[in-house]
Amino acid sequence: MEQSILLDETGRMLVVAGLICVIFLVPMLIIGLIISIIQAATSISEESLSFLPKLIALAVCLVVFGSAATDLLTKFTVELFNLIARAGS
Repeated sequence: MEQSILLDETGRMLVVAGLICVIFLVPMLIIGLIISIIQAATSISEESLSFLPKLIALAVCLVVFGSAATDLLTKFTVELFNLIARAGS
């Protein structure tokens, strides 16, 4: 397998991994920021208060975007295996 193909596929792999991470991390980051602002404004310093909304946001993201993330990862894996099969023959 040529080095340029390996570098291209490595770049695509990083993009796919980044997209899958962004789908789940950005909503949790936004929820955490909102909860932190509310905690700072009300002087509530309960650490467990921010955990439950983040957990709920993750569950909602898994329900809404889980199939799209799985589809993206499955397509990339199939294309990668096809590339490996073509390179082997």
